[in-house]
Amino acid sequence: MVSEPTVAEATNHIYQSLEADNADIDHRIAALKAALAREGLKEAVFDPARLPHGNRSGRKLMQAYFRQRGVTVKFSAS
Repeated sequence: MVSEPTVAEATNHIYQSLEADNADIDHRIAALKAALAREGLKEAVFDPARLPHGNRSGRKLMQAYFRQRGVTVKFSAS
């Protein structure tokens, strides 16, 4: 049986996908959404310093894309 990823693991997978030019990003977002639901969390928190495009427009684009897939994204203060 394959274990389900935790929110932290799913978040790390998202970072990896973003670094790999968004490879499997939709699958990774779905896994993150499931992990958030299992852990009773309402939003995912990302570190803008770890994003390939951590500027304001990159963060807004990421928030919009994830929101369309049912995941609320917040960014940590860095």
